[in-house]
This record gives sequence, structure tokens and C-alpha cells, in this order.
Amino acid sequence: MLVIDLTQPLNTFLCLAVIVCLIFLGHELKRSIAPAIALGLSTVLILMHAVQLYAFTDFYANYQVALSTSLIYDFAFILVSYLAYLWIDDIEAKVKNKKSLDDSLEWFWKKV
Repeated sequence: MLVIDLTQPLNTFLCLAVIVCLIFLGHELKRSIAPAIALGLSTVLILMHAVQLYAFTDFYANYQVALSTSLIYDFAFILVSYLAYLWIDDIEAKVKNKKSLDDSLEWFWKKV
């Protein structure tokens, strides 16, 4: 099974670059599907790292520290992707004049 080691700076930079590009694409197109793809990719990464860390302990014993650190990066990627999805979804609702059920990021901006 493939190990995507996010402790390597190049791998972390490439993963972050893909997520930022998808967020930028979603902002430019005013479509929330692009950040949803970034959120899905981050979810797949976290699931893959969790399965590798906990299910195949003997096979990936050498990678235990790298997989644990990669899980932390995965959580950060999910947070960034989720907040970007809420932001772009709000933009898409305003552009298409759809009634939004709630302002999903209002709680976030009140704290900032």
C-alpha cells in the first residue's frame, strides 16, 4: 500500500498547493464543487493514514511516527477545506440568488 508521507516538506507543499488551487478555482468559478473535491481528497488522505497506522501495525511499523504526524496535517487540511467550502458555498448562493438556510460562516466571523 502507498504511504504518502506528509512529513516530507515537498509532499506537504504539493498537497497544500493542490488544495489551495482547488479553493482558488472554486472562488473564480463561484462553484462550491472545487472545495468539495479538496475536502474529499483530504478525507481520503486521513482515512488512508488512519488505516495504515491502526490496521497494518506490523507492516508499517517503520512509518509510525510519519503516519502520526501526517494525521495532524490531514486534520489541518480538512479544517482549511471545510472552511473554504462554507465560504465558497455562501458565495455561490449569493451569485445564484438562492436562499441559504443559514449563514454558515457567521459564527466564525463574529469571533474574528
